[in-house]
Amino acid sequence: MKRSAIIVFSLVTAVAGAQSPAVTIHAERAIDGKGQVLRDVTVTVENGRIARVEHLPAAHHADYELGTLTLLPGLIDGHAHLAWYFNSKGRLHIDNDGDTPEQSLLAEAGNAYTTLLAGITTVQSPGSPQDRHIRDAISTGAIPGPRVLTSLEPLEDSTLTPAQFRDTVRLRKKQGADFIKIFASRSIRQGGSATLTTEQLEAICGEAKALGLRTLVHAHSAESMKRATEAGCTQVEHGIFATDEVLREMAARGTYFDPQCGLIFNNYLDNRAKYEGIGNYNEEGFAAMRRAIPLAEATIKRALTIPGLKMVWGTDAVAGAHGRNVEDLICRVQKGGQTPMAAIASATSVAAEAIQLSDKVGSLTPGLEADIIAVDGDPSTDITALRRVAFVMKGGKVFLFQPVRK
Repeated sequence: MKRSAIIVFSLVTAVAGAQSPAVTIHAERAIDGKGQVLRDVTVTVENGRIARVEHLPAAHHADYELGTLTLLPGLIDGHAHLAWYFNSKGRLHIDNDGDTPEQSLLAEAGNAYTTLLAGITTVQSPGSPQDRHIRDAISTGAIPGPRVLTSLEPLEDSTLTPAQFRDTVRLRKKQGADFIKIFASRSIRQGGSATLTTEQLEAICGEAKALGLRTLVHAHSAESMKRATEAGCTQVEHGIFATDEVLREMAARGTYFDPQCGLIFNNYLDNRAKYEGIGNYNEEGFAAMRRAIPLAEATIKRALTIPGLKMVWGTDAVAGAHGRNVEDLICRVQKGGQTPMAAIASATSVAAEAIQLSDKVGSLTPGLEADIIAVDGDPSTDITALRRVAFVMKGGKVFLFQPVRK
C-alpha cells in the first residue's frame, strides 16, 4: 500500500496496523501547540513517540508527505460525553429506553472513533460509569479512539455531609476514576444557581487533592464559581454568569476555566425533537439555551480580558455533537474574539497542562507521545481549517491519511 495514495484506515486496520520503528512525516507548515509556527518540518516518530522535529525539506522523502497541510498536536477536548447518543428510536438514550447495554457500549465506541477522526486524540469524559470500559479498551488497543480520562459518576447530591462527600471521593478513586466531576450549580435550563456550599466543596476538592485527583466543577453562577475557586478545586466548567471579580479570583489562584461557546447550545436546538420531553428539555429549557448563546460568547470575551486566567477547551459534546467538536473552537475565535493561536494552545499545550499530561501530549516536542494531526489550510490564520482533518496519528499509529490533491 503506497503511502502517497489516499488512505482512510478502517477500524480494524487502524487497530491492527503496526508502524515501522521509525516513521517520518513532512509538511510545509507546523504549529507546535505552544504558539509557534514552524516551516518545512519533518517529524520523526519512533516507538510511538516523537523522536525529532527538524527543518528538513520535502526532498528528504518522508514516509508521509503532507505537502501544504498543516501539522499540529492532536487536540484535547477537556469536556465531552462519549456515552451520550441517540437510541434505536432516534431519541436521546436514557435508562430503560429499550437499548441494551451492548448497544450503548457500541454507540460510545462509535462516538469515540468519530471523535478521533475529527483530530481529537485525547478526551476527558465527565460523568458516566461505562466510560471506564471504553477507556480501557482504547488503552489496550482493542478499539480505536482518543485517549480517554473519566470521572465515572459525578458528585452532586447536596444533602450529603462533607464527611460523606470525602467518602465518595475515596470510592471513586477505588473505582478507577481519573478525576472527580462535581455539580456545584443547577443546569442552565434551571437557571444555574449554586447547589453546594463552600464547606462541601472544600471537603470534595481537599480529599481529591490528597488522593492525587483533579476536580472539575460544573458551575454556571458567579457564586458557585467563587465557592469552587475558594475551595481549591482544579477547574471550573461553563461559567455562563461569570463576573470579572470571580474570573480575577480564578486567575489569582490558578484555577482553570473551561467555558463553552456555541456548539452545545446549538446542538440541543438543532436536535430539539430528539431531546424534547426528556427531563428539563422542555419549552422553558430550550428558551434558556437560546438565551445562553450570546451570554456564552460574552463570557469568553470577558475572560480574555483577565490577565493570567488559564482558559482551556472543552466542548461539553453530547449526542449529536460528536465529531463536530472543533465548531466550539471556531466559535471562540469568530464570536468570542480569541486569537486562533491562543485557541489552538487552549486545545493543546494548555489543555495538557490542565489534565497533568504535559509530559505525554499537547505539543510537537521530542519525547512526547506521537499524537499528531494535519489539516487542510493554516488554522493560525483561518481557524476553520480545523474542520478539514486529513491526517490523524495517535501514539504513533495512523488512523487517517487523506492527502489533499492540488
